[in-house]
Amino acid sequence: MTIINEADVPEVEHPGRYMRWLASEDSLKANHLSCCVIRVLPGQAVRPAHSHPQSEELIYIIRGNGKVMIGGEVGEVREGSAILFEQGKVHMLKNTGDVEMKVICFFAPATNIDNYKMFEDVEFPE
Repeated sequence: MTIINEADVPEVEHPGRYMRWLASEDSLKANHLSCCVIRVLPGQAVRPAHSHPQSEELIYIIRGNGKVMIGGEVGEVREGSAILFEQGKVHMLKNTGDVEMKVICFFAPATNIDNYKMFEDVEFPE
């Protein structure tokens, strides 16, 4: 059956966020996409800046607000915002609010954190 509950997926800590892969090679086994849920604590930024060389990513803010940096440009995001990170575009997400941010991330084609391209020298613009 192709049903999974977020609470049944192990949560993994990465710099600036906690991540659960809902659709990956280990869970749901989708053929053309992957999906994770992340939690970002107040004041934290998803680090390091990164891109997805083989995928595009769509994120949807379920709870919280903050800022997103895409290719050096910064925009405000809040609950209900959908943001597209084009394939290969360097990006970061930061929680500027006072509550935990919760985000669902969709990738097509499927990817995993091993396929992220990291940019350790890129900081979130203040």
